[in-house]
This record gives sequence, C-alpha cells and structure tokens, in this order.
Amino acid sequence: MRRISGPLLDRIDLHIDVPAVAPADLALPPPAESSIEIARRVAAARARQSARYGKLPQQHRIRTNAEADGEFLDEIAAPDAAGRTLLQRAAERLRLSARGYHRVLRVARTLADLDGAATVARHHIAEALSYRRPFHLPENVGG
Repeated sequence: MRRISGPLLDRIDLHIDVPAVAPADLALPPPAESSIEIARRVAAARARQSARYGKLPQQHRIRTNAEADGEFLDEIAAPDAAGRTLLQRAAERLRLSARGYHRVLRVARTLADLDGAATVARHHIAEALSYRRPFHLPENVGG
C-alpha cells in the first residue's frame, strides 16, 4: 500500500480489508441477508437514483451518484447537521483532498439510498469514512 501514491488511492472509493476465512468459519450459518434480498435493496437504491436524476434537463442527465459532482453533489448529498460536523472534522484530521471529500459524500449518498433514506445522516457519513484508507499512516503504528 505504501507504494501506491496518495492521488491514486484518492480515486478509489472503497478500501476494505478482507481477512482470510478460517476453515471453522466455513461451517457457520449463512448471513442474515440473502443475496436476493441484497439485490432487491440495490435495485431499489438504483430506482431512487433514477428518479432523482431523471428530473434533470437532458444536457445535464446523469444516472447514478457516481456521476454527480460539484455543486449538484453538495445539494443532493448534503448531510444533516451532525453528519456535516463529522465530515468537517474528518476532512481536517484525515487531510481529505477535495476529491476525497466529494467521494465520501458520494458513498454516503449511496448508503442513504440503500437505507431508503431521503437525507444523508451522520451514520451514513461515518460508514463512508470507514471505507477510506488514511494516506499518512505513522511509520511505527502501535509502538
């Protein structure tokens, strides 16, 4: 990870560490939410996005949150007061670039769509931030 430049990492929306699965974990019961249920939630989120963006003039037509940027993104992904405070603090502490800040907003808007929420709440911002990998990690983490 240290070999990848910050600007390149900044273009990746989701950073998730996936540990190896232990053999004993393979015998565990299936997850509470099935793939079919997840697919339904994703389809509903995409329908919300289509409805939101279908109102735009043809020359500004976008289809998904990933295509929204600038002032329009700030409008459609504006978090509640607690979310705005969290995002501002995180932007300072994590030294988010403008691109990183807007990527957090896009992911948070998508998480809100998956929840069926009309507005982006603090927990959507928190989850979106949890998918960011900080660029400036201390050299000696933990000691």
